Amino acid sequence: MLKKTVVCLLAGLALTVNASAQDVLEKRVRTLFQPIPDEAPALSNNPATPEKIELGKMLYFEPRLSASQLISCNTCHNVGLGGVDLQETSVGHGWQAGPRNAPTVFNSVFNIAQFWDGRAQDLAEQAKGPVQASVEMNNTPERVVETLKSLPAYVELFEKSFPGDKNPVSFDNMARAIEVFEATLITPNAPFDRYLKGDSDALNATQIEGLRLFVDKGCASCHHGVNMGGTSYFPFGVVEAPSPEVRPVEDVGRFEVTNTAADKYVFKSPSLRNIAITPPYFHSGKVWSLNDAVKIMGSAQLGISLTDAEADKITTFMHTLTGDQPQILHPILPPNTDRTPRPLLTATAE
Repeated sequence: MLKKTVVCLLAGLALTVNASAQDVLEKRVRTLFQPIPDEAPALSNNPATPEKIELGKMLYFEPRLSASQLISCNTCHNVGLGGVDLQETSVGHGWQAGPRNAPTVFNSVFNIAQFWDGRAQDLAEQAKGPVQASVEMNNTPERVVETLKSLPAYVELFEKSFPGDKNPVSFDNMARAIEVFEATLITPNAPFDRYLKGDSDALNATQIEGLRLFVDKGCASCHHGVNMGGTSYFPFGVVEAPSPEVRPVEDVGRFEVTNTAADKYVFKSPSLRNIAITPPYFHSGKVWSLNDAVKIMGSAQLGISLTDAEADKITTFMHTLTGDQPQILHPILPPNTDRTPRPLLTATAE
């Protein structure tokens, strides 16, 4: 009887200790992370209206923003594929390969800046870049405006979206409309979000252990906040430089923006939201396995060798970061008119 009583007491003590440890973890986690909100955030300098969001959606899917009339924002940031294109680097004008992996557009409104090197301060500025990049859409602001003004349906939508503007159909307004649409592309209600809101049963034991390792090993130092990343810039290779394939020597990251020696191989920490469905990984797009990416980050950033079991648990936790995907109906775009500008150049397979 005494032996049975002791066993019961020890079992009860273990449960108490485990519950206490769980409480400590939950409190710590809620200071590091915040759930994705259910509604899109308001943009202080670009208020959203239904008309502007609809215009932005149409422009997001509009291939005539490119010189070849083949490439749209959705080409590289596909809303049906987690906001990415599942390519090492995107294929742009003339079948050219881009220099970096296309990051997801989902939840990008929560990032401190846009692009891997943070060269765009917001989504509106970012939207202008690919349109003009020779390796992407290879167009000019003047040509874009000419095209949009040739389509009466767009002229009307721009006027409704930017009432009172003396020149509503402009390159700046094109970018602002795309920005308000992209701000709606958020993915709330991931299992981890429910956990953050107080549902302790939203994660199973293995996922919770993965979360504990994610925090205890130091992953949360760079991947925290509502987007679990995208909040600051860090050297890729804090402790140990990854292989040249994973971190190409010629891509010096934020140094190209700041021309500051300390910014060589510095990049914006990517969001980990929906990470399980948005391979490949890193700015080079060379790593297709999330488990391998976790191990590389352990050695490169933290100076530790994660065991297979530890990497598996962290990866299992990361699968809880996939939220509800936006349900976007592809818009019907305005038909060409007799005065719609023809492509300047036609992409070839050469």
